[in-house]
Amino acid sequence: YYNEYKSYLSIAMSARGRNAVETKKISSELFTLTYGCMVAQLLKDLENPDEVNKQLEKMGYNIGVRLIEDFLANSPTVKRCNTLEEAADVISRRGFSMFLGITPEVKNWTVNKDEFSLILNDNPLAEFVELPNHCNDSLWYSNVICGVIRGAMEMVQMKVEVFFVQDVLRGADNTEIRVKFVKILEDSLPAGED
Repeated sequence: YYNEYKSYLSIAMSARGRNAVETKKISSELFTLTYGCMVAQLLKDLENPDEVNKQLEKMGYNIGVRLIEDFLANSPTVKRCNTLEEAADVISRRGFSMFLGITPEVKNWTVNKDEFSLILNDNPLAEFVELPNHCNDSLWYSNVICGVIRGAMEMVQMKVEVFFVQDVLRGADNTEIRVKFVKILEDSLPAGED
């Protein structure tokens, strides 16, 4: 599924460099509809919303590992984040804006500043979507976003856990994604290299 989705992602993102706003809108809608078809196919093939959640997160992780390169190449003013607060600001204001065209609010920090929520008032992936009844309490439709965040953060040496708290597709007022800091990853070279 990942290779198919990656090719769809390439198609959807290829219009980013063009100047026409209409092209970007078409590209966004194509991406949204393609993503919906992929989720529907996963539900059909796996027949278990929990397994679909795992696959979406895994796909997102693989996308995030690669997408961070594009993000950093197109964001020369972004400096290395030394704290989770700095990372949250970059994710919200730059990452989401660049790839999904939205800017979620960063809220609900823990006292230790090691956990926060991203509040999405709009979720482009959830446009045109209505969950099947048997999935209302178990499918996190946009779980690919959690994987993207986790994968991208690992590439900049921050291990995090990312999960949905609530979703408008499940009747909530907004979509909330929780990001929890786990640890700083040490730079390491592959075995046998100095």
